[in-house]
Amino acid sequence: MRLEKCWFCSSTVYPGHGIQFVRNDAKVFRFCRSKCHKNFKMKRNPRKVKWTKAYRCLHGKDMTQDSTFEFERKRNRPERYDRNVTEQTLKAIPLITKIRHERQKKHITNRLADVL
Repeated sequence: MRLEKCWFCSSTVYPGHGIQFVRNDAKVFRFCRSKCHKNFKMKRNPRKVKWTKAYRCLHGKDMTQDSTFEFERKRNRPERYDRNVTEQTLKAIPLITKIRHERQKKHITNRLADVL
């Protein structure tokens, strides 16, 4: 199952969902919902629309420089099934989630320290 990313808001587009727009130069744009598609047609910049991932990353609201997000990108590539790799991956998932939660907690405390 291939999970695509919405071009406008960067959320996940599951198979059978969303809208696909193909421009005359054969560039494919995928949208998770009509809200994103309409904003794209209105030529809005995702970096200036507050609810998009691009805005949140640009304005320091989200964690952008986190190596655990690399695993999310690697997941979409189809690979040949290997039992050892699958076993190692399943063992690594709890460790990765633990690291991600710790980094998010640290990120939140740093942002709250700036406010106070």
